[in-house]
Amino acid sequence: MNATIMCVDDELNLLRLYEQVLAEDGFRVVSARSGTEALDIIHAQQVDLVVLDIKMDDKDGLDVLREMKMENPDLPVILHSAYSTYKSDFKSWLAVDYLVKSADLTLLRARIRELLDVDD
Repeated sequence: MNATIMCVDDELNLLRLYEQVLAEDGFRVVSARSGTEALDIIHAQQVDLVVLDIKMDDKDGLDVLREMKMENPDLPVILHSAYSTYKSDFKSWLAVDYLVKSADLTLLRARIRELLDVDD
């Protein structure tokens, strides 16, 4: 499996955790610490799936999601936020899923494998 996953979060410790766990699952992981950096990466390279935080310092994740989908409407984006309140925001509906952050990444990992059609 050579799928590339981009993880976007302004919390460095979370990015490191995502990188470690997803790399152990066999994915290539690209990290972005801001919405602006994420959009630059989307323009520069092929990404198969995005795990995107919503509350970030520079750009709102929902705006980043909209811009990503304008660039690539078929790109699967999982919103991964500590706040469940954004689930009701219609802008979040562009994402294929909305998961609330947890120390246990089992659900996120399962959803990524499902979306990328990867066997366990």
